[in-house]
Amino acid sequence: MGKLSERLYNGIVKENPTFVQMLGMCPTLAVTTTAINGIGMGLATTVILTLSNLLIAMLRKVIPDKVRIPAFIVIIASFVTIVQFIMEAFVPSLYASLGLFIPLIVVNCIILGRAESYASKNKPLPSVFDGIGMGLGFTIGLTCIAMVREFFGTGCLFGFDILTPVREFFVNTIGGIENDKLSYLVNPESLNPISIFINPPGAFFVLAFLIAFLNYRNIKKAKKTGEKPELCKLADCASCQNHACAGKKGKED
Repeated sequence: MGKLSERLYNGIVKENPTFVQMLGMCPTLAVTTTAINGIGMGLATTVILTLSNLLIAMLRKVIPDKVRIPAFIVIIASFVTIVQFIMEAFVPSLYASLGLFIPLIVVNCIILGRAESYASKNKPLPSVFDGIGMGLGFTIGLTCIAMVREFFGTGCLFGFDILTPVREFFVNTIGGIENDKLSYLVNPESLNPISIFINPPGAFFVLAFLIAFLNYRNIKKAKKTGEKPELCKLADCASCQNHACAGKKGKED
Protein backbone atom coordinates (compact mmCIF):
# COMPACT_ATOMS: atom_id res chain seq x y z
CA MET A 1 0.00 0.00 0.00
CA GLY A 2 1.42 3.39 -1.02
CA LYS A 3 1.96 6.16 1.48
CA LEU A 4 -0.93 8.28 0.19
CA SER A 5 -3.41 5.42 0.07
CA GLU A 6 -2.22 4.41 3.54
CA ARG A 7 -3.19 7.84 4.84
CA LEU A 8 -6.68 7.40 3.40
CA TYR A 9 -7.03 3.90 4.84
CA ASN A 10 -5.78 4.93 8.26
CA GLY A 11 -8.18 7.85 8.46
CA ILE A 12 -11.21 5.85 7.38
CA VAL A 13 -10.55 2.52 9.11
CA LYS A 14 -7.45 2.08 11.25
CA GLU A 15 -7.51 5.49 12.97
CA ASN A 16 -11.17 6.41 12.47
CA PRO A 17 -11.73 9.61 14.50
CA THR A 18 -15.16 8.54 15.77
CA PHE A 19 -14.95 4.83 16.48
CA VAL A 20 -11.23 4.41 17.20
CA GLN A 21 -9.82 7.71 18.44
CA MET A 22 -13.10 8.87 20.03
CA LEU A 23 -12.50 12.46 18.90
CA GLY A 24 -15.03 15.14 18.03
CA MET A 25 -17.61 13.79 20.48
CA CYS A 26 -19.42 17.13 20.77
CA PRO A 27 -20.77 17.21 17.18
CA THR A 28 -20.95 13.41 17.12
CA LEU A 29 -23.47 13.35 19.94
CA ALA A 30 -25.25 16.64 19.22
CA VAL A 31 -25.95 16.87 15.48
CA THR A 32 -26.51 13.21 14.58
CA THR A 33 -30.30 13.34 14.92
CA THR A 34 -30.67 12.93 11.15
CA ALA A 35 -28.48 11.32 8.49
CA ILE A 36 -28.45 14.54 6.45
CA ASN A 37 -27.06 16.43 9.44
CA GLY A 38 -24.36 13.79 9.86
CA ILE A 39 -23.29 13.98 6.23
CA GLY A 40 -23.41 17.78 6.22
CA MET A 41 -21.29 18.19 9.32
CA GLY A 42 -18.88 15.47 8.17
CA LEU A 43 -18.32 16.95 4.72
CA ALA A 44 -17.92 20.47 6.12
CA THR A 45 -15.30 19.18 8.54
CA THR A 46 -13.59 17.26 5.72
CA VAL A 47 -13.24 20.37 3.56
CA ILE A 48 -11.91 22.45 6.44
CA LEU A 49 -9.55 19.70 7.61
CA THR A 50 -8.13 19.17 4.12
CA LEU A 51 -7.60 22.86 3.36
CA SER A 52 -6.13 23.65 6.77
CA ASN A 53 -3.78 20.66 6.55
CA LEU A 54 -2.63 21.86 3.13
CA LEU A 55 -1.91 25.42 4.24
CA ILE A 56 -0.30 24.41 7.53
CA ALA A 57 1.95 21.93 5.72
CA MET A 58 2.98 24.64 3.26
CA LEU A 59 3.79 27.04 6.12
CA ARG A 60 5.28 24.48 8.50
CA LYS A 61 8.81 25.89 8.16
CA VAL A 62 7.63 29.49 8.39
CA ILE A 63 5.38 29.42 11.47
CA PRO A 64 7.45 29.89 14.67
CA ASP A 65 7.18 26.96 17.04
CA LYS A 66 6.19 29.12 20.01
CA VAL A 67 3.09 30.50 18.29
CA ARG A 68 2.13 27.50 16.20
CA ILE A 69 -1.13 26.73 18.08
CA PRO A 70 -2.54 30.29 17.73
CA ALA A 71 -1.43 30.26 14.08
CA PHE A 72 -3.20 26.95 13.49
CA ILE A 73 -6.39 28.30 15.08
CA VAL A 74 -6.33 31.42 12.89
CA ILE A 75 -5.86 29.33 9.74
CA ILE A 76 -8.63 26.91 10.71
CA ALA A 77 -10.97 29.76 11.70
CA SER A 78 -10.47 31.39 8.30
CA PHE A 79 -11.57 28.26 6.46
CA VAL A 80 -14.45 27.70 8.88
CA THR A 81 -15.72 31.21 8.15
CA ILE A 82 -15.57 30.62 4.39
CA VAL A 83 -17.39 27.28 4.66
CA GLN A 84 -19.95 28.84 7.00
CA PHE A 85 -20.77 31.60 4.49
CA ILE A 86 -21.03 29.09 1.63
CA MET A 87 -23.39 26.84 3.61
CA GLU A 88 -25.53 29.78 4.68
CA ALA A 89 -25.86 30.88 1.05
CA PHE A 90 -26.43 27.53 -0.68
CA VAL A 91 -27.85 25.16 1.97
CA PRO A 92 -29.62 27.44 4.46
CA SER A 93 -31.77 24.65 5.90
CA LEU A 94 -28.73 22.52 6.74
CA TYR A 95 -26.93 25.61 8.04
CA ALA A 96 -29.85 26.38 10.36
CA SER A 97 -30.04 22.77 11.51
CA LEU A 98 -26.35 22.54 12.40
CA GLY A 99 -26.40 25.99 13.98
CA LEU A 100 -23.68 26.75 16.49
CA PHE A 101 -21.75 23.58 15.73
CA ILE A 102 -20.43 24.97 12.44
CA PRO A 103 -18.31 27.74 14.02
CA LEU A 104 -17.31 25.29 16.76
CA ILE A 105 -15.39 23.35 14.09
CA VAL A 106 -12.62 25.87 14.80
CA VAL A 107 -11.80 24.10 18.06
CA ASN A 108 -12.59 20.59 16.85
CA CYS A 109 -9.89 18.37 18.34
CA ILE A 110 -9.69 16.31 15.13
CA ILE A 111 -8.57 19.31 13.07
CA LEU A 112 -6.24 20.72 15.71
CA GLY A 113 -4.85 17.26 16.40
CA ARG A 114 -4.03 16.54 12.74
CA ALA A 115 -2.52 20.01 12.33
CA GLU A 116 -0.24 19.47 15.32
CA SER A 117 0.65 15.80 14.89
CA TYR A 118 0.79 15.45 11.09
CA ALA A 119 0.38 18.52 8.87
CA SER A 120 3.00 20.57 10.73
CA LYS A 121 5.56 17.76 10.22
CA ASN A 122 4.84 16.58 6.67
CA LYS A 123 4.75 17.81 3.10
CA PRO A 124 1.54 19.23 1.57
CA LEU A 125 0.42 16.24 -0.53
CA PRO A 126 0.50 13.61 2.26
CA SER A 127 -1.16 16.16 4.54
CA VAL A 128 -4.00 16.62 2.04
CA PHE A 129 -4.60 12.88 1.88
CA ASP A 130 -4.42 12.69 5.67
CA GLY A 131 -7.10 15.38 5.88
CA ILE A 132 -9.31 13.64 3.32
CA GLY A 133 -8.94 10.28 5.06
CA MET A 134 -9.65 11.62 8.54
CA GLY A 135 -12.52 13.73 7.23
CA LEU A 136 -14.15 10.83 5.42
CA GLY A 137 -13.69 8.63 8.47
CA PHE A 138 -15.41 11.27 10.59
CA THR A 139 -18.20 11.61 8.01
CA ILE A 140 -18.78 7.85 7.94
CA GLY A 141 -18.88 7.74 11.73
CA LEU A 142 -21.40 10.60 11.99
CA THR A 143 -23.57 9.17 9.23
CA CYS A 144 -23.70 5.67 10.74
CA ILE A 145 -24.73 7.01 14.14
CA ALA A 146 -27.23 9.42 12.59
CA MET A 147 -28.86 6.74 10.42
CA VAL A 148 -29.48 4.49 13.42
CA ARG A 149 -30.82 7.36 15.53
CA GLU A 150 -33.05 8.73 12.77
CA PHE A 151 -34.51 5.35 11.84
CA PHE A 152 -35.33 4.18 15.35
CA GLY A 153 -36.15 7.65 16.67
CA THR A 154 -38.39 8.97 13.89
CA GLY A 155 -39.06 6.06 11.55
CA CYS A 156 -37.38 7.95 8.71
CA LEU A 157 -34.11 7.66 6.81
CA PHE A 158 -32.59 10.65 5.01
CA GLY A 159 -35.93 12.38 5.53
CA PHE A 160 -37.99 9.63 3.88
CA ASP A 161 -40.68 7.91 5.92
CA ILE A 162 -39.76 4.23 6.30
CA LEU A 163 -41.95 3.19 9.21
CA THR A 164 -45.35 3.98 7.67
CA PRO A 165 -44.93 1.60 4.67
CA VAL A 166 -43.69 -1.11 7.04
CA ARG A 167 -46.68 -0.59 9.31
CA GLU A 168 -49.08 -0.68 6.34
CA PHE A 169 -47.45 -3.88 5.08
CA PHE A 170 -48.04 -5.63 8.39
CA VAL A 171 -51.59 -4.29 8.62
CA ASN A 172 -52.46 -5.51 5.12
CA THR A 173 -50.66 -8.84 5.48
CA ILE A 174 -51.67 -9.80 8.99
CA GLY A 175 -55.09 -8.21 8.81
CA GLY A 176 -55.97 -10.08 5.61
CA ILE A 177 -55.25 -13.51 7.04
CA GLU A 178 -57.74 -14.94 9.50
CA ASN A 179 -56.35 -16.48 12.68
CA ASP A 180 -52.83 -15.73 11.54
CA LYS A 181 -50.36 -16.65 14.26
CA LEU A 182 -48.29 -13.60 13.36
CA SER A 183 -51.03 -11.39 14.78
CA TYR A 184 -50.06 -12.64 18.24
CA LEU A 185 -46.42 -11.79 17.65
CA VAL A 186 -46.60 -8.49 15.76
CA ASN A 187 -49.06 -5.73 16.53
CA PRO A 188 -48.85 -3.26 13.62
CA GLU A 189 -50.21 -0.47 15.78
CA SER A 190 -47.27 -0.86 18.16
CA LEU A 191 -44.69 -0.13 15.45
CA ASN A 192 -43.87 3.39 16.60
CA PRO A 193 -40.59 5.33 16.78
CA ILE A 194 -38.54 5.13 19.97
CA SER A 195 -38.17 8.76 20.97
CA ILE A 196 -35.14 8.22 23.20
CA PHE A 197 -32.97 7.70 20.11
CA ILE A 198 -33.36 11.32 19.02
CA ASN A 199 -32.65 12.58 22.54
CA PRO A 200 -29.13 13.01 23.97
CA PRO A 201 -29.12 9.64 25.81
CA GLY A 202 -29.87 7.89 22.52
CA ALA A 203 -26.65 9.26 21.03
CA PHE A 204 -24.62 7.65 23.81
CA PHE A 205 -26.47 4.35 23.44
CA VAL A 206 -25.93 4.16 19.68
CA LEU A 207 -22.26 5.18 19.92
CA ALA A 208 -21.65 2.59 22.63
CA PHE A 209 -23.36 -0.22 20.70
CA LEU A 210 -21.50 0.57 17.46
CA ILE A 211 -18.12 0.68 19.20
CA ALA A 212 -18.92 -2.55 21.05
CA PHE A 213 -19.84 -4.18 17.74
CA LEU A 214 -16.58 -3.07 16.10
CA ASN A 215 -14.56 -4.28 19.10
CA TYR A 216 -16.36 -7.62 18.94
CA ARG A 217 -15.42 -7.93 15.26
CA ASN A 218 -11.79 -7.10 16.03
CA ILE A 219 -11.65 -9.72 18.79
CA LYS A 220 -13.31 -12.35 16.62
CA LYS A 221 -10.97 -11.60 13.72
CA ALA A 222 -7.93 -11.75 16.00
CA LYS A 223 -8.98 -15.16 17.33
CA LYS A 224 -9.20 -16.55 13.81
CA THR A 225 -5.73 -15.31 12.89
CA GLY A 226 -4.22 -16.14 16.27
CA GLU A 227 -3.15 -12.55 16.84
CA LYS A 228 -3.62 -10.49 19.97
CA PRO A 229 -6.71 -8.26 19.59
CA GLU A 230 -6.01 -4.54 19.49
CA LEU A 231 -9.05 -2.58 20.61
CA CYS A 232 -7.17 0.71 20.48
CA LYS A 233 -5.21 1.42 17.32
CA LEU A 234 -3.97 4.92 18.02
CA ALA A 235 -0.52 5.49 19.40
CA ASP A 236 1.87 8.30 19.93
CA CYS A 237 -0.57 10.96 18.76
CA ALA A 238 -1.78 14.16 20.34
CA SER A 239 -4.86 12.50 21.81
CA CYS A 240 -3.51 9.17 23.07
CA GLN A 241 -0.66 8.19 25.37
CA ASN A 242 -0.85 4.49 24.54
CA HIS A 243 2.48 3.98 22.79
CA ALA A 244 1.96 0.24 22.43
CA CYS A 245 -0.77 0.64 19.82
CA ALA A 246 -0.47 0.06 16.09
CA GLY A 247 -0.81 3.65 14.94
CA LYS A 248 2.10 5.94 14.29
CA LYS A 249 2.74 9.60 14.57
CA GLY A 250 3.52 11.52 11.42
CA LYS A 251 7.18 12.10 10.72
CA GLU A 252 8.95 14.42 8.35
CA ASP A 253 8.99 13.01 4.80
